[in-house]
Order: sequence, then C-alpha cells, then structure tokens
Amino acid sequence: MFGDLAGMMGKLKETQQKVEETKARLNSVLVDEQSNDGLLKLTLTANRTIKAITIDDSLLEDKEQLEDYLILTLNKAIEKATQINEAELAAVAKDGMPSIPGMDMFK
Repeated sequence: MFGDLAGMMGKLKETQQKVEETKARLNSVLVDEQSNDGLLKLTLTANRTIKAITIDDSLLEDKEQLEDYLILTLNKAIEKATQINEAELAAVAKDGMPSIPGMDMFK
C-alpha cells in the first residue's frame, strides 16, 4: 500500500516538474495575430505575454477605431494562445496522472 503511495507521489512530483517545464517552454512559443486588413499586428507568447504590437499609421488618426482594432485583435490572439497553452498543459497532466480509482477525469 505505502509503496504504491510513494510511487504515486513521485509520479505527481514528476508531473508537476513537467508542467513547470512546459510553462517555461510556452514562453518561447509565439502566437501571431493581425486584424483582417493587416493594419494591426501583434505577437504574444502561449503564456499570453504580449511581445510586440505593430500599428499602421492610418490607425493613429482615429482613436476609437484603433481601440476597436486592439480589442478585437488582442482577444483573438489571447484566445489562440489560451488554446495552445491549455492543450499543452492538458497533455502533460494526462500523461502524468497516476491511475487512482475514481480519478479518471483526465483521460
């Protein structure tokens, strides 16, 4: 019984370490997004940290339009980055979950 528990704890610790490694790796996974017309471009990491924003000069003339562009494009980029982030972390968690009776929700 205790051997199983020790093995499970080791496996959980190993999984936790893999999750941390995956999170660190996702800092280098870049997601590019742009407005439909390409006037606003941005890059963020899969951990949802903004790395770059490029704004076409024509957008600087209309503050409201620029704000709309930022909201729409940032939301699309964050959604894309979140999907990558969750898929990567779910894969690590699923691989590392010990088979505990009643704990098969990750499968």
